[in-house]
Amino acid sequence: MPTPRVCSFCRRSFPQGMGMVLVRNDGSMLWFCSSKCRRNMLNLGRNPARVRWVRKAKTSSEATPAQPLG
Repeated sequence: MPTPRVCSFCRRSFPQGMGMVLVRNDGSMLWFCSSKCRRNMLNLGRNPARVRWVRKAKTSSEATPAQPLG
């Protein structure tokens, strides 16, 4: 079964076989879902936390609480 990849810039998941990968000289791999994400990170040097269209990753504290049964 194909494993979904996660974009290194926007943290969106995309299916295996799509997107682009950049392998750096030290062996680390950066996965990008689109050329927009790749350009923003590499060419423009933008911080994903300051870009509006990047959705924020939910932390465990922000998860919705379980609803009581009854």
